[in-house]
Amino acid sequence: MRYLAILHFLEGKTRADIARCLKVARGSVNKWVNVYLNNRLDGFKDTTNPGRPAKLTPPQLEALSAYVKKHGVSDRGGRLQAKDVGEFNVKYQNRNIYRLLHHLGFSWITSRSIHPKQDEETQKLFKNLPSGNDPSHPTTLTT
Repeated sequence: MRYLAILHFLEGKTRADIARCLKVARGSVNKWVNVYLNNRLDGFKDTTNPGRPAKLTPPQLEALSAYVKKHGVSDRGGRLQAKDVGEFNVKYQNRNIYRLLHHLGFSWITSRSIHPKQDEETQKLFKNLPSGNDPSHPTTLTT
């Protein structure tokens, strides 16, 4: 859109006509033309926006990564929650903790956890009980 506006400007159209033709605000056209006049086409190159500086230092980010790796998997079941990683004296909203963990390369997709009171022997016995729908089992009712 910016390049098209500059093309129209170089062809001699007024800024108001360019805005009307491109269906944009005249202020936008003014800004684009001024950028072009001051910096030529180099003024339209996209620049990276670094955003807000991180609240955690690189050593704190490494410590957070190590903490998640150590406590993220438990043999006893359960799972790590966002509130569990807020131990660096920096306040984050939960959604931003998830975003931070994603930035560190972690995924918050988890499998179903194992209940701490789960008994594998009882589960095996339960799986071997007849269901009542087994035709080879003598207790199955036939009609």
